[in-house]
Amino acid sequence: MDEKIYDSAYDKVFANCLEQAEDANRIPVGAFENYRVKRGLREPDGTGVMAGVTKIGNVHGYYVYEGEKVADDGKLEYRGYDMSKLIDGYSAENRYGFEEVVYLLLFGKLPTKEELSDFNDLLAHYRELPPRFSEDILMKAPSRSIMNKMATGVLALYSYDENPDDTSLENMLRQSIDIIAKLPVIAAHSYAYYRSAFYGKSLNIHRPHNDLSSSQNFLRLLRSSKQYTEEEARLLDICMIIQAEHGGGNNSTFTCRVLSSSGTDTYSAIAGAIGSLKGPLHGGANIKVQNMFDCIKETVHDVYDDEEVSSVLLKILNKELGDGKGLVYGMGHAVYTKSDPRAIMLKKYAGDLARAKGYGDDFALLEAIERITPALFNEFKGTNKPMCANVDLYSGLVYRMLGIPVEMYTPLFAISRVAGWCAHRIEEFHTAKKIIRPAYKFIPNNREYVPLDKRI
Repeated sequence: MDEKIYDSAYDKVFANCLEQAEDANRIPVGAFENYRVKRGLREPDGTGVMAGVTKIGNVHGYYVYEGEKVADDGKLEYRGYDMSKLIDGYSAENRYGFEEVVYLLLFGKLPTKEELSDFNDLLAHYRELPPRFSEDILMKAPSRSIMNKMATGVLALYSYDENPDDTSLENMLRQSIDIIAKLPVIAAHSYAYYRSAFYGKSLNIHRPHNDLSSSQNFLRLLRSSKQYTEEEARLLDICMIIQAEHGGGNNSTFTCRVLSSSGTDTYSAIAGAIGSLKGPLHGGANIKVQNMFDCIKETVHDVYDDEEVSSVLLKILNKELGDGKGLVYGMGHAVYTKSDPRAIMLKKYAGDLARAKGYGDDFALLEAIERITPALFNEFKGTNKPMCANVDLYSGLVYRMLGIPVEMYTPLFAISRVAGWCAHRIEEFHTAKKIIRPAYKFIPNNREYVPLDKRI
């Protein structure tokens, strides 16, 4: 084999470093089983390792009967309230609900009319960014990742806080409300600078309005025209509600709790959670679904022909189509088995708008994927595993209908979930009172020191 030609001496040094790094990071697969390691903090049957106690959120998708995991209808609870019933209640009263959900998560109760009005005024007060914050923090170094820029923005807020490291309940609550209010503005402004810097688009920076809801303000901030319909804002409000909280065990919330357990400041804990949510195995999954959906849509001629859709899905499972990983994104979940209540609510409230906006066939294709995949997957794998559509299957299409660019799918998730992160941070800090520190088994490899000039 011919010796590889490197562009520079530095490239050759790095290639050598890479080879050594690959060798240093090899761990025998059997080691995990030998030492009974709970990879992913999961039990062998897929249930999560019990790591804490919370009163904030509950994710239910199965129950254990006589030692066996039994599939059950999915349920998501916020402080004991069924998330689905909350949304139905807000819809029946013809009003926005995200702000009330934030109140519920932070304070543990549904607000009175006066309390909700006062809280909305408080959020409006905190929405304004510090003077020249966008120009000095967000504009000077535009990022191709809006999520990374959001994390940068949250960390930068530390510098504008006169008492950033105080971890009293009073101070953390103030910081939490401040971040929840400001994060949508940071995200929208970061996207505006991104469009301008990397695509030469006109720079349009808008300020939030005090008399608008969070979903209304976000659409107004994001769109150059500042225009939106009431139906669009209501659907976005539902999207934000279903993503506001998902228990203490999801990766980003657990990240926030781990950081909080160390006693660090609020800004560091929330920035860490944003970094977690960015991952394609977590909040970034909705982009994977959208890419897969576009691939299927280009291949299928008749979205109402189940046999044709089935044959395309089989090609994906066979790694002949899509990204080559053999995964039907948007199907299956770590906890939900029979159903994901978030997906159910999106389907329930997005169908009419999909047909009105000309996305009826797209919506039908998603329903076909949801309907066909479970049986097809089990036949392909030779298993009998319950499987349901998760929220990511439908959220991408909903965002597309709302004219939200793909770069903002995961940031919108963060804008919603920050409410849950803040609630869990406060609960972890004031109740657990112990740094999270799991064990890692060290695989013995005893070696003796060799002087530098004698190493080969």
